[in-house]
Amino acid sequence: MNVIVCIKQVPDTTRVEIDPQTNTLVREGIESVLNPLDSYAIEEALRLRERLGGRVTALTMGPPQAEAALREVLALGADEAVLLTGREFAGSDTWSTSYALACAVRALGGADLILCGRQAIDGDTAQVGPELAVHLGLPQAVCVRRILQVGPGGAVVECLTDAGHDVVRIPLPAVMTAVKELNEPRRPNLEDLHRSRVACIRRLDAAAVGADRDEIGLDGSPTRVVRIFSPPRRAGGRVFEEDLDAGVEAALRLMASEGLL
Repeated sequence: MNVIVCIKQVPDTTRVEIDPQTNTLVREGIESVLNPLDSYAIEEALRLRERLGGRVTALTMGPPQAEAALREVLALGADEAVLLTGREFAGSDTWSTSYALACAVRALGGADLILCGRQAIDGDTAQVGPELAVHLGLPQAVCVRRILQVGPGGAVVECLTDAGHDVVRIPLPAVMTAVKELNEPRRPNLEDLHRSRVACIRRLDAAAVGADRDEIGLDGSPTRVVRIFSPPRRAGGRVFEEDLDAGVEAALRLMASEGLL
C-alpha cells in the first residue's frame, strides 16, 4: 500500500508572531516544530506499510526551513520526503494550500491513501484534509481513531463524533485525518536517524506540479484575515461569601439592580 502523509511545520506556539502588513503568521526566523497531530498520521502510515508493504511518502508545503520537519519524518522511517516550496505559495489560506497539495499528490502519481493530522496547532481549522479530498475528488473520513480493516474492497474505520463514534466503510483511494487516539507514535531508531540526515529531499515548485498561479498564495486565497485585535479586558466579577442560598439571593438582587433580570 502506497501512502502519502501530508504534514506541516508549525511555529512554536510560545512564539507566534503576526505580520502586520499581511495579517499572516511570520514563519522565517521563528523556531518551528512538526505539527503534533501529524505524528499519528505518520505512525499509522508506517504501520500500514509494515502490514501490507508499499511506500510512505511525506509531503509538505512551506519555506526551505520546512525540510527540518520532513527529516523528522524520514527519521521515523518514511521512504521519501517531498517539499512543495516557492515564494508563489506564501500567504496561502487553507483552500489554496489544499489545492497546491492536491496538485503535488497528482504529480507524485497519487496513492492508495492520503493521511493528514486532524488539524494544525497554528490555525486549528481542521480544513486542509477535507478540502484536499474535494480537490482530488476522493472520499474522505475525518477524525479517524481506528482503522479496522484495509483491503481490496476499501477500508473500515472508526471516526470520532460529538456523540461517540461512527463505523464507516470507505473505498480507496481516500483521504483520512487522524486523531491522537489512533495510535502511539514511535521514536526514531539510530539507522533511520542517520539516514534522515543525509537523505535527499525532493523539492517541487508550482510549475513542477502544474499549479495555477491564480489559485495559490495570498492573491489566490478566497479567505484572508482582515483585522487582528485582542478582546477588551473584562472587569472582575463579585464573589459572594455567604452560604449558597444567601449567595444566590444576593446575586439575584445585584442582577435585578443592573437591569439584567
